[in-house]
Amino acid sequence: MTTATWTLDSSDGGQLAVRTDVTGRAAKMGHRLTIAVTSWTATVEWSEDTPTAITLVAEVSSLDVVHAEGGLTPWLGPEKIVAKANALKSFDADRYPSIRFRSEEITAGDSGFRLAGTLEIHGVSRKITVDVNVTDLGDRWHIVSESIVRQSDYKITPYSQMFGAMKVVDEVTVTFDAEYRKP
Repeated sequence: MTTATWTLDSSDGGQLAVRTDVTGRAAKMGHRLTIAVTSWTATVEWSEDTPTAITLVAEVSSLDVVHAEGGLTPWLGPEKIVAKANALKSFDADRYPSIRFRSEEITAGDSGFRLAGTLEIHGVSRKITVDVNVTDLGDRWHIVSESIVRQSDYKITPYSQMFGAMKVVDEVTVTFDAEYRKP
């Protein structure tokens, strides 16, 4: 039986990001953000041609606001700094510096794999299912995933201002996009 371990991280050009939306009476004022996680590592353990375990660790302090759309005011440097500070405060990054996912069951599908496992954010662990699409590009694999995570499930209070007239939507979209060169 052949075993192998893949390690992917942000230095390979992969991207792990969170997309937010805004709601409330003053939602037009808020920006919808794309927040990149610039320091993460994913480890995939294989037996033959089947993944047997997957772990992902993301460092909360590495959050970086990379894109904003909407809002009444232009997106400038100071707003980016404030948005990052607000995100780090929401995550309580000093107390909970890492986000972790660990698979417990992996099921093959037509276009990839379904991962059932535990996601730990903000000191709270919850079961989650993540669908991962894998495309064979000849010399490498392209791996893509998109999942919805509800902040309140992890005891995170979504950012708000103006007494809640403008706030970040509780559900955020987590995206993963990476390539792994075949050995």
